[in-house]
Amino acid sequence: MSVFKRITIRKTYIIFMVMCVFFFSCTHKTKPQRTHIGPDRADIPILNSDSVTTLVSDSGITRYRISAPKWLVYDKAEPSYWLFPSGLMLEKFDEQMNIDASITADFAKYLDKEQLWELRGNVVAVNEQGEKFETPLFFWDQKTETVYSDSAITITRPSSVLRGIGFRGNQTLTQYTILNPTGYFPIED
Repeated sequence: MSVFKRITIRKTYIIFMVMCVFFFSCTHKTKPQRTHIGPDRADIPILNSDSVTTLVSDSGITRYRISAPKWLVYDKAEPSYWLFPSGLMLEKFDEQMNIDASITADFAKYLDKEQLWELRGNVVAVNEQGEKFETPLFFWDQKTETVYSDSAITITRPSSVLRGIGFRGNQTLTQYTILNPTGYFPIED
């Protein structure tokens, strides 16, 4: 075999090898894409409790008791919140641990960062004077220490019944204003 022929075969072999390397290195293999499996983390509660009763204290003194058939905490939702889909009962204690006020509702949601409670469905609140507040919608803003609603309200007092649409008041329900009063009002002579 001639030298020229051997060089040509080697060049052809080298060119072939280089082409193979380029060919196989240029193939584009896609990595498998991860698909979203299951619900978004924001839709999954970090806490899912049944038949809950918890006490809330301030400076070592028990102030409230919350009881609920179901309590869900969504910490990854934006904004994060607590949910009481089967309602709740909240009781406020005085210094001697006597219940001096309470509130119940068929549904409750608490926005923890905003410190805002939203109560819906058969909301019944009783203040320290024994006045009973009934409304389908009730908000309690803990930051401003106020309560309010734009829904119908019935306030049953020992000597009268007040009705209206919407109210605003302090969180103890000892000072309040009915925004659009309706019905009969007793007037003393």
